[in-house]
Amino acid sequence: MHIVLYQPEIPPNTGNIMRLAANTGFRLHLIEPLGFALDDRQLRRAGLDYREWADTSRYRDFEHFKKSCKFNNLYAFTTKAKRVYSSAVFAPDDALLFGPETRGLPEKILDSLDGDNKLRVPMKSTSRSLNLSNTVAIAVYEAWRQQGFRD
Repeated sequence: MHIVLYQPEIPPNTGNIMRLAANTGFRLHLIEPLGFALDDRQLRRAGLDYREWADTSRYRDFEHFKKSCKFNNLYAFTTKAKRVYSSAVFAPDDALLFGPETRGLPEKILDSLDGDNKLRVPMKSTSRSLNLSNTVAIAVYEAWRQQGFRD
């Protein structure tokens, strides 16, 4: 399965997600521009030595990602979705797409997806958003659980 970060901005979040990818066997895809250099000290610190074990690819833009990567379904995580992530039935080679921390996924990308492929993690109605690495972890573990935690 795949984790896709569209224009991530905060190095420790991406480092945590690299560590998550290494520990779950998910491939990590980073869509540029990134808000940091991949040798950033904070990224290294958050990713520890797991970074070298994460299967990571970079793409110059979203179109390059779509042309280069083979995936089954593309699920976008957004606070604007009506469908809760736990109602999705995840399959091998599905991709979980997450937007930048400060602005989320652009409307152009969200509009290109079927409504059933837009998912949200529930939270209190007075809340704005969850931390990116926490949201990715919630989604990854649900998708992996549905696959029987296959190694």
